[in-house]
Amino acid sequence: MTRAETAVALFRQGFSCSQAVAAAFAPDLGLERDAALRLSQPFGGGIARRADWCGAITGALLVIGLKHGRDRAEDEASRDRTYALANEFISRFAARHGQIKCRDLLGCDISTPEGRKTAERLNLHRTKCEDYVRDAAVLLEELL
Repeated sequence: MTRAETAVALFRQGFSCSQAVAAAFAPDLGLERDAALRLSQPFGGGIARRADWCGAITGALLVIGLKHGRDRAEDEASRDRTYALANEFISRFAARHGQIKCRDLLGCDISTPEGRKTAERLNLHRTKCEDYVRDAAVLLEELL
C-alpha cells in the first residue's frame, strides 16, 4: 500500500485530514503512528475546525518538519531546507487546487454549524477532502 493509499484509508476510518497525512509518513520517519495521530489532531478541519489552512497541508508540513527540521539551534541549513520544502509543497498544492484554505477548497465554512451541515449534505469529505489528502501524500512523496 502506498503512503497516499494509507493516508486515504486513515481518513476513511474517521481520522482528520491532518492526521491521515501525518500518520501515513510518521513511522518511516521514526515517529510512532499513535504519536503522529495525537500530534496532528489539532490541525484537522482547517486547524481545530476553523476552516483555515487545509489539514492535508498542515499534516504534510508536520511531515516535512519531522524529516528535515532542525534539532539544534545552530543548524541553519536544516531550517532553510525545511522552509524551502514547505514553501515548495504549499506552492504545488495551491497550483493543483487553486486554494490552501479549507473554506475555500470546500466552498463552505465548516467552522459554522450551517457549513458543517452543507459539507455533510454534499458529502464533501468523500468528494473533495479525500482528493486533498491523497494529493498531499503524493506531493510529499515527490518532494521527500
